[in-house]
Amino acid sequence: MKRALGAAGELAIRSLIERAPLASSLADAYKVAGYRLALVGGSVRDAILGRLGNDLDFTTNATPEISKKILSKWAENVWDTGIAFGTVVGKRGETTVEVTTYRTDIYDIDSRKPEVEYGESLEGDLSRRDFTVNAMALELTQGAPIFVDPHNGLKDLSNRVLRTPSKAEQSFSDDPLRMMRAARFASQLGFTVDDGALRAMKDMATRISIISAERIRDEFVKLLMSDNPRTGISMLVDVGLADIVLPEIPKLKLEIDEHHHHKDVYEHSLTVLEQAIALEDRLNGPNLVIRLAALLHDIGKPKTRSLIPGGGVSFHHHEVVGARLARERMKKLRFDGDTIEEVEKLIALHLRFHGYGQGEWTDSAVRRYVRDAGDLLEHLHVLTRADCTTRNKRKADALAAVYKSLEERIDELMQKEELSKIRPDLDGAQVMRLLNIKPSATVGKALDFLLELRLENGPLGEELATEHLMRWWASQP
Repeated sequence: MKRALGAAGELAIRSLIERAPLASSLADAYKVAGYRLALVGGSVRDAILGRLGNDLDFTTNATPEISKKILSKWAENVWDTGIAFGTVVGKRGETTVEVTTYRTDIYDIDSRKPEVEYGESLEGDLSRRDFTVNAMALELTQGAPIFVDPHNGLKDLSNRVLRTPSKAEQSFSDDPLRMMRAARFASQLGFTVDDGALRAMKDMATRISIISAERIRDEFVKLLMSDNPRTGISMLVDVGLADIVLPEIPKLKLEIDEHHHHKDVYEHSLTVLEQAIALEDRLNGPNLVIRLAALLHDIGKPKTRSLIPGGGVSFHHHEVVGARLARERMKKLRFDGDTIEEVEKLIALHLRFHGYGQGEWTDSAVRRYVRDAGDLLEHLHVLTRADCTTRNKRKADALAAVYKSLEERIDELMQKEELSKIRPDLDGAQVMRLLNIKPSATVGKALDFLLELRLENGPLGEELATEHLMRWWASQP
């Protein structure tokens, strides 16, 4: 359906001109070369919503090789890593453009990769899109811009509904990742998902298993980093997708009976995630590590749940089990090593604060807390504060006050002792010289001894540390 711009198209054009003025020059480059170019997909949607960024998606009837030639003249940098799938990327100034040849790509019943076939028309290309709100286009090379909306995406955008251009079962069969994308867009845009699409997601959830771990991870990260991840995570759990891609989360829905009470761990985890997000300013904005740690911090509870005679439930060492489970799941989802290590560490440490009662923190305990947290100290502050959830306001205020006092103690000792740089008072070279030994495991043991002294007593100075070292050495067998 081609039509005059109308109010929505005019808004999209204004947004495009204001936020991405280079788009018109790119369209001119394609037009001069004899090819068509249209702004498409999420870029059109965002332009209508007034939230267009500097990353623009286009589609064209030019082959990828021709697009590469055109972009090589227009852009300052060009990348063709996606050329096998019909996509070439260019960057000029602050604007990044992704140009994809018209295509119709579908998944074979057991394939992890789509079979790419180039299409012949813009309308055909739009019909393969995931949702109608992403199946609109602005044709830019046929005179005045033309708004193309063959599937009534504008109406769905106005109604804030996610609906597939074709039958949902067919769309999700063609690319099962679209089911996760529905949850992601629900979180990012605050849209609801059409009932037919939701039913198809429930019926076809197991088909997500053919999608590569990397694509699932990337989609999940986009969902998690949205303004409202609870919506998308809840949807993944409700339709059964989480049972396959992140089974630790639905398992948090532990049975609660009248005799053995405990917090609703699933709802608690989502609340901790939201509270961590509210504290992200302390981490300079949205932070993937803290969001993963907040969501996954209690996934060790199902495996450690134990009923206490007479009522109640315990979860002894769930932080240790949870850290291990988080590592295993993140490895399966192909997260990078640094992110895995940081999330695992935060989960392992998230109960440390509660192990020190109501504020009876010695200087030694504070030093060890800072030493163990290392570069993740501020993350641990955020996670611990977010994890203090209770409906009892007096208890919540008391916990917040105790943790505030801990942070103040840390700041005080930081100023006195540079806690972030805790080291033994003697280095390895000094130890070898004083003990007249060569590099060996014994040097490491001596340094461990000195570090424990430093943690327990604070800075000793070289002279006193030497005395302790020599007494330790004399006591060694």
